[in-house]
Amino acid sequence: MQLVRYPKQFDTIVTNNIFGDILSDEASMITGSIGMLPSASLGDSGPGLFEPIHGSAPDIAGQDKANPFATVLSAAMLLKYGLGEVEAAERIERAVLETLNRGFRTADIYSDGTKLVGCKQLGEEILKSVESHVPAAAAV
Repeated sequence: MQLVRYPKQFDTIVTNNIFGDILSDEASMITGSIGMLPSASLGDSGPGLFEPIHGSAPDIAGQDKANPFATVLSAAMLLKYGLGEVEAAERIERAVLETLNRGFRTADIYSDGTKLVGCKQLGEEILKSVESHVPAAAAV
């Protein structure tokens, strides 16, 4: 109940998998969509497992409706926490924020005044945002 009523008191929650599934589903209501939240399962033996909190959504498979933000942000978490590539991860995180700021939304987070797009186009918009911040190679 605290997670829903007072979410700002939590920065990180460490729990086992089943309770993590329950809590992450509850937390998704704060962001407006389960498609917005990345997750990590970490241990001592390697870089960890990084994935969106949502499942595979077989009911919308092949329909270009899925929200890719959680998947992209999970990749950023892998780069940052699993591989130590902080700069690359931050570039991706900035690209996601920039894409949101430019108004692109999938149906699950769409509202008036924003641009409704499918999964493929949203992914392309995120990529455009990443590419706009990639430093140019030095001339040799």
